[in-house]
Amino acid sequence: MKRRSPSKGDLFPELDPGALAVDYERGGASCLSVLTDEEWFGGSVRDLQAARAATTLPVIRKDFTVDARDVVDARLMGADCVLLIAAALDDTELADFHGLATEIGLDALVEIHDEPELERALAVDATLIGVNQRDLVTFQVDQERAVRMAPQMPPGVVRVAESGVRDVADSEALHRAGYHALLVGETLVKSGDPAAEIRKLRAVAQAGR
Repeated sequence: MKRRSPSKGDLFPELDPGALAVDYERGGASCLSVLTDEEWFGGSVRDLQAARAATTLPVIRKDFTVDARDVVDARLMGADCVLLIAAALDDTELADFHGLATEIGLDALVEIHDEPELERALAVDATLIGVNQRDLVTFQVDQERAVRMAPQMPPGVVRVAESGVRDVADSEALHRAGYHALLVGETLVKSGDPAAEIRKLRAVAQAGR
């Protein structure tokens, strides 16, 4: 659930998080990712709580986690999972925040961009790893990076492709590469019919394409 982005500006500023959560669940989404950053993405804790109240799906708090208190706050606001961006954390922070999340009953999606960051994620025993296809500096999407990274993840890791998933062709390519899940924002909030869009993206895996 993404109202706006630093690279694209407003996407769906007036979105109703509760109604959108219902649409996502109806389309077959496995979980919800809710932006709570206000400055860059126009999100809020209220968005997450409204989505949580409207659905039975687990919810990821998608934000910049840079302090142990951010991890605890995610639990307090009702999230089931917290995002840890390897590029934004040093080794000690990544290990400490991942351990704290596990201790208080949160899953942790560790976001990486390349091989050194994958090594760091595996060093903290991450089992849920996302490859961000979008460069954090240039905002350019590079699907080849995601395709390259998937086979390097060991068995037992849930592989998530993040950002820049536009259509069924992207879903097919990422499924072939070995991803188990897609984290999709802009495509869904701008689609006009997110339930139908989710069904199209999921049909790729269901058909074994």
